[in-house]
Amino acid sequence: MNALEKKFLEQLRARRLVEEGERVLVAVSGGPDSMAMLSLFCAVKPLLHTGIAVVHCNFQLRGAESDGDESFVRDYSESLGLECFVERFDTLRYAGEWKRSVEETARILRYTFFERVMQERGFTKIATGHHVNDNAETILFNLFRGVSLPGLRGIKAMNGKIIRPMLLFHKADISAYLKDKGIASRTDASNFASDYDRNFIRNRVIPVIEERFPHKLMPSLRRLSEQAGELEEFLELYFENLCEQEPGLTLTNGRLDVHALRRLTVFEQKEIFKRALRDMNAPVDAQTLQKLVDLLGTCPGKMVMAGGQLQVLWKGGMLCFQRPAHTR
Repeated sequence: MNALEKKFLEQLRARRLVEEGERVLVAVSGGPDSMAMLSLFCAVKPLLHTGIAVVHCNFQLRGAESDGDESFVRDYSESLGLECFVERFDTLRYAGEWKRSVEETARILRYTFFERVMQERGFTKIATGHHVNDNAETILFNLFRGVSLPGLRGIKAMNGKIIRPMLLFHKADISAYLKDKGIASRTDASNFASDYDRNFIRNRVIPVIEERFPHKLMPSLRRLSEQAGELEEFLELYFENLCEQEPGLTLTNGRLDVHALRRLTVFEQKEIFKRALRDMNAPVDAQTLQKLVDLLGTCPGKMVMAGGQLQVLWKGGMLCFQRPAHTR
């Protein structure tokens, strides 16, 4: 094994991303990152005693190019003797029906398909090719969206059954590995357009920052990501203990205790509201959280809307989270 393959194996073991005997689906788009990841998995497979297969999504957004990616991945998987699962999606139609962006629609379709294949075929993990540069883009994207401090964690190395074993690898190292191994890959021309927010950050924002502050951005964002992750872990434990001590702070039958909430700091109130909104499958944003905090400063009978389809009414000593009858 070469240096990158050894580092890949170390990451899998140190972070316990893959255990012996597991079966891993490797998400392969045909691009450089996923092709490198597939090669790395093949290199370490005998030492991990792990089964692997390939999964590919054709979002049919680039016509013949999308079909070419599919054929490329199918053929390469066959050359390695690996099973390859492929699904085609009418992404634009779904985006219109769901009233979501193409990016968000593709993400939902992708992970829904991955989960289905895992369940039907008995796989235990799904591996994606996110690396250091992807994490930097995610952190900046979240920053511009106005997320809370824990939201600056970026991409997690493991999130449930999803693993990102290349999260500490740099794009340059991946490119060098492909060249050294003579591994071909496909180029998605749409990645070079700046129409999508992430592409704009990748192609326009990050290069300007790196030009002004050479070799500073990636290490700084990595430290921020680690610190945000540590903060998130602390907050989860803190609020788990807090809610055990104060049962009225856990959403029960759509209700939170007003008196318990008013004894908290504003920061604590917002964190409790975040958890309540997530339990109600409602969007969480700074404006909604502030409206809920402000509601606590009014009086019984007052009501605010959260996320457009969720009413929060102060009734007696409770905040009642409920959906209007026409949205149920």
